[in-house]
Amino acid sequence: MLALRERCKFIVITGHSLGGATASLAALWLLCELQSVTTSPPVLCITFGSPLLGNDSLSGAILRERWSGNFCHVVSNHDIMPRLLFAPSATLTPQMQLLLQHWHFSMSSTTTTTTTTITTPPFGIPAAARLGDQEKAEFLGFIMASLEQSSVGAAVGEETAGRFSFWPFGNYLLCSGEGAICLDNAASVVKMMYLMLMSCSLNDFTEDHLMYGEYVARVSSQYLKQRSFVHGELNRESSYETGLALALQSSGISSQEPAAMQAKDCLTMARRLGRTPHLNCAKLAVSLSQVVPYRAQIEWYKMLCDESEDQMGYYDAFKRRGSSKRGDQVNMIRHKLGCFWDNIIEQLQNNELPYDFHKRDKWVNSFHFYKLLVEPLEIAEYYRRGKHRVEGHYLKNGRPRRFQISDRWWKERRANKDKNRTRTKFASSTQDSSFWARVEEAWEWLGDLQSGNDAINKQEIWENINNFDRYARTLIERKEVSVDVLAKNSSYTIWNVELSKLSSALVCPAPLLHSA
Repeated sequence: MLALRERCKFIVITGHSLGGATASLAALWLLCELQSVTTSPPVLCITFGSPLLGNDSLSGAILRERWSGNFCHVVSNHDIMPRLLFAPSATLTPQMQLLLQHWHFSMSSTTTTTTTTITTPPFGIPAAARLGDQEKAEFLGFIMASLEQSSVGAAVGEETAGRFSFWPFGNYLLCSGEGAICLDNAASVVKMMYLMLMSCSLNDFTEDHLMYGEYVARVSSQYLKQRSFVHGELNRESSYETGLALALQSSGISSQEPAAMQAKDCLTMARRLGRTPHLNCAKLAVSLSQVVPYRAQIEWYKMLCDESEDQMGYYDAFKRRGSSKRGDQVNMIRHKLGCFWDNIIEQLQNNELPYDFHKRDKWVNSFHFYKLLVEPLEIAEYYRRGKHRVEGHYLKNGRPRRFQISDRWWKERRANKDKNRTRTKFASSTQDSSFWARVEEAWEWLGDLQSGNDAINKQEIWENINNFDRYARTLIERKEVSVDVLAKNSSYTIWNVELSKLSSALVCPAPLLHSA
């Protein structure tokens, strides 16, 4: 698996029945492994008739990691396997064993030609692997009762879902002979799995598990042919009603069935819940346009600092500011912008935004630009208030989580972008937004050496200083720093001067004093 990621542009993992659960576990493992990799191929897991894998805690964790879009579970309307684990497994063990044997013998005795699939007749299957009609009826009734209880619990709310041992995650493609519908809301998935099973016959629920090849072929054909609406005329006055009617038809539930009204309500709820993240995203776009003037004010402040006669630059001017109305206003804007992005992160963690929000260029770029512009101010304020003396240095103890999240978004975006662009002039903002925090740590190392304290590990400190010095010079050579780094009276420039003095003092021996 790890070797595949080196040579593949896209990884697709598939599985049928119990193999689907294995495929999901493999995909989850791979997604966890790829988190620490800068460049990694996209991963998609497609399962067919797979049993549920975990409870609502696992489902919530996958949502928080934004991995729901990596899973597509194909479930036919009468397949019992994806619905089995809604019922207590202890009471169904004998029937489950018989079903698994039945499916195993059916699949192993199926021969495929280039044009058709021929299945060995039932009398070719061992009698021990066949369920009687009475057993089938009892088994199906028990599954239906458990599934109904789960669907009612799903309608009450997610806190009720915690009572159940298994819960869906990812996207579900629910198939029938009429088409397919796709749902990504777990509560809607559970409800539709129940409603679609209501029309199941005793033979359907055992044989449907073996029909996914036909379902996929039929749905693909319908999609390519753009099938027409067959159960009545389209509602030309309402595209919403038309879409709802088509979804109901695709689910295999007839408008005359008792379940039709419940299915309509469920699909309506799914549509409403599905729209909410996108509506929230649209509202945030308006809010983003409203904070752009704040960002412009900080850019203007940076320009004034970089062009000031004191030649301290953006970072040091803000850090050493006195009682300044302009500086206080910039500090207030810093707080407002921080709250804006913290609110976005909170909405994202609560799954109130689209699952791919963190991959959209507009938001990744805006977040990154905010970080480059504002984090130097965060660092300046942290050291200005002396927090490093109480809480420790900024990078390890004081860096806001939003900047760490922005780093991750940007690295994931750059994985598929060209990174080797040569600059012809200095950047408008230093590309390492935490550069000044490294400068502050370098000042402490330099102070330790200048103090002459024998208790310190001088070799380790010199290694730290040399590593930072090489890193800073590399950034400057690549022009990945802003002009404020090289300002005459900036912290970095003065640090360089002090380092040169210390190095010279250590290289040149002190003159000998001769007595008269």
